[in-house]
Amino acid sequence: MANKLPEKSKRRSIKGVVIGNSMNKTVKVLVVNQVAHPRYKKIVERRKVYFAHIDNEIDLDAEVLIEESKPYSKNVRWKVTQVFNKEK
Repeated sequence: MANKLPEKSKRRSIKGVVIGNSMNKTVKVLVVNQVAHPRYKKIVERRKVYFAHIDNEIDLDAEVLIEESKPYSKNVRWKVTQVFNKEK
């Protein structure tokens, strides 16, 4: 048992796009999922907006990876872990 593998994070992580950055240390992230309709089997887009904590500023339309975290406030339960493009 000497060779232990590093543990994966049990927190969920989601990739999304920043749609709002006017708040202090918080951004709005839009996540789009494609699911099949249960009855008609047509592919439908499901959209959800998450509030995520970030320490530095970020541009709109930047792709980010958000991860579940401790509650920062009433609505903020996610934090930005990685920015893929368009950082200030």
